[in-house]
Amino acid sequence: MKFGGTSVATLPRWKKIKELAASRRNQGARLLIVVSALSGITDALWQLSLEKNKSKRMASVGKIDARHRALLADMGVEHTTLLDTHINALCTLAESGPSQRGELVWQAQLLAHGELLSSSLGAAFLTRLGLPTQWLDARDCLSAVTLPDHNERVRLLSAIVDTRFDQTLDKRLCNLGDVLITQGFIACGNNGQTVLLGRGGSDTSASYFGALLKAIRVEIWTDVAGMFTANPRQVPGARLLRKLDYEEAQEIATTGAKVLHPRCLSPLREPRVPLLIQDTRRPELEGTLIGPQVHAHATSVKAISARNGITLVSMESVGMWKQVGFLADVFEYFRRHGLSVDLIGSAETNVTVSLDSNENLLNSNALAALGSDLAKVCRVKVIAPCAAITLVGRGMRSMLHRLSGVLAEFDQLRVHLISQSSNNLNLTFVVDEDVVDGLIPRLHELLITSGALRADDSALFGASWESVYGEDKADVSKAWWHKPAARSRLLALGMEVTPRYVYHLPTVRAQARTLKTLTVVDRLHYAVKANTHPAILHALAEEGFALECVSPGELDRATAVVPDDVPLLFTPNFASREDLKRGLASRATLTLDALYPVAHWSELFRGREIVLRVDLGRGLGHHEKVRTGGNGSKFGLPIEHIDNFLHHADTHDIVVRGLHAHLGSGVLDPNHWGEVYGQLASLAERIGSITFLNIGGGLGVPSHPGEAPLDIEALDKVLREVKMAYPHYHLWMEPGRYLVADAGVLLTRVTQIKGKGAWRYLGVDTGMNSLLRPALYGAWHEIVNLSRLEEEADGLFQIVGPICENGDVLGSDRRLPEPQEGDVMLIAQVGAYGKVMSSSYNLRGDTEEVVLKN
Repeated sequence: MKFGGTSVATLPRWKKIKELAASRRNQGARLLIVVSALSGITDALWQLSLEKNKSKRMASVGKIDARHRALLADMGVEHTTLLDTHINALCTLAESGPSQRGELVWQAQLLAHGELLSSSLGAAFLTRLGLPTQWLDARDCLSAVTLPDHNERVRLLSAIVDTRFDQTLDKRLCNLGDVLITQGFIACGNNGQTVLLGRGGSDTSASYFGALLKAIRVEIWTDVAGMFTANPRQVPGARLLRKLDYEEAQEIATTGAKVLHPRCLSPLREPRVPLLIQDTRRPELEGTLIGPQVHAHATSVKAISARNGITLVSMESVGMWKQVGFLADVFEYFRRHGLSVDLIGSAETNVTVSLDSNENLLNSNALAALGSDLAKVCRVKVIAPCAAITLVGRGMRSMLHRLSGVLAEFDQLRVHLISQSSNNLNLTFVVDEDVVDGLIPRLHELLITSGALRADDSALFGASWESVYGEDKADVSKAWWHKPAARSRLLALGMEVTPRYVYHLPTVRAQARTLKTLTVVDRLHYAVKANTHPAILHALAEEGFALECVSPGELDRATAVVPDDVPLLFTPNFASREDLKRGLASRATLTLDALYPVAHWSELFRGREIVLRVDLGRGLGHHEKVRTGGNGSKFGLPIEHIDNFLHHADTHDIVVRGLHAHLGSGVLDPNHWGEVYGQLASLAERIGSITFLNIGGGLGVPSHPGEAPLDIEALDKVLREVKMAYPHYHLWMEPGRYLVADAGVLLTRVTQIKGKGAWRYLGVDTGMNSLLRPALYGAWHEIVNLSRLEEEADGLFQIVGPICENGDVLGSDRRLPEPQEGDVMLIAQVGAYGKVMSSSYNLRGDTEEVVLKN
């Protein structure tokens, strides 16, 4: 059990250590507790080692002594000879300075005292509380080995320990007692010298002991619950990583995560000793378990990490092409200057490498000296400050097809280097350091929405940082169908007939009332195409919503269901002349989005007021097929055609009363609508006849676990800010999926299970005929076994339907309880674009709809 600096710095933390140690002892384990120095002490000792003035060094020792004596008094321990011994030794070292021993030897001995002092306190305190604890000198157990390329600095300050199982050590420690406490960070070198294991070496010490003793487990107790999918300071929605294999954990630790020192994992691989990271303050949290590779998981990005302080060295020479030994000569200079190369990119005439300031003592003198030597063989360019952004996950190359949205984020950035690791565990982008803080949260969100980071797999991913540690923890209530009464009704409906769509009207009304809190939106139109069920149209009309239709059929449905005073908006695309005539004959306000109708059918619109839909030149959304802006989209009038459109309109007495833009669906960034609002208002100022602006819909609904919901309060704030600049325009919106997606579920039953190699297929009695979105968009919907909702989800399945298409997949790599034929399955968030997109393909018949009013 290893405890870090913050975990040993106060009396309450030591009491927690006692509780944890006692619980392990009560489980029948023998314990070896490894401790770091009190937080801040190693830094104080480092500053002491740099001090040239002896009296100032002695004053520093006095402060360190006082810090430990104060904690000893808090512990209720009057005196410990062991602490006196180490304080006296520290005084001697501070008084003598480095002259007698050599600077590096002296420095190693000096810095070792942080752990010697903390472990002395711990032994006395735990024993006083009734847990007899034997103090152990780590230097009697851990022996450093010297490798050929180790210089004196590495040998003394960043040593490596032999970790072959030591049966003699195991027996010796057994004879000392059941609970032992020792130091992290220190070991014994040649000639009995004290050596250090490098900063963060206490984690490594625990692993060395774990390997030497073939421990049941190594536990790293720190101030966080484990490793997360991103740095929580940048991404509050980052998810806990419940399980990792050694290699993945090492990549995450190496590429930026500070929870675990990268060197601590290598010793544990051969003896296959698992490592568990847990939070000292909250031991009830499950933590991250790291162990041998587990194959029963779908490939997934596990984390995105970033390292600042990266320096690139670009070396270019025509002479390097096919020159034997050129790289050997170049890297000899790096070795000579003690610089460790991280990433490498090569071309015929260029080699670019990165240097990590965390692993190298980088300063202008070191880089100048390196550059001077390299200039003998090539042209040198240094690029800094940079940052390395790394995606980590086993099988990275097999996930490239899911990363298109992620890669697109680098479009406007300077990417200096891209590296894909040879072990297929990471993909790294080196960019300018100043873009990282804003980029990481966006990339994390895109990884989840693309399915590359499979946050839905509960076996791999746990709770978000926000939900565990957030000061204002949101009450994330479960979907309506989780409630016992609703589940019972759904099970009964599913046992009667499947497939069946079921809609929950209270959820529709709740979403409608949430949107009505947008204080500056003058009219909300429900996009009828999302779900045309009469009960839903009627409910939304009662909630004060207007309706937006895209076809004569939708207009007919709307006019048949809702009262005559409910406003209608008709926004067709590539509509025929007849469709437009039918729209004009209704009470709906008409939107045009092309030049052709006013140029060729102008008499239809003479004397009319219309809305003009424009293309603002870009598209957004969760999939390319729902991005409705830009040259690749068929929607909207290009801005460069507006003057021509207005000319035709003026010629035929057509008044453009409104402007409309809708760039795509599934948008979760509130700023998007503010940007659309501002652009439309700017265009409206040019036109002169505009009285209202329609900023579209596309309000996103989180589907993947870990996705942050759209912040409606933030959206309202954004819209209010734009409204202040353009108060004379009425504001319209046209949400669809946001209102109805969560209200609908699709019930279907298990038909059979099939195994093919490592794959397991779970067949159900409907497929893409009822729900097209997964096949069409790659859309992700939560799928649960409603019959076994409380059972452990320990199987990995591909959920498929009976349609004669290989694309008939409703969900890939879903973790579910072991199913049985006839189990009722529930597919969530299908209230939008579910039934309305269904078909009778394969003549499978219609899918019934049921409405729950309460």
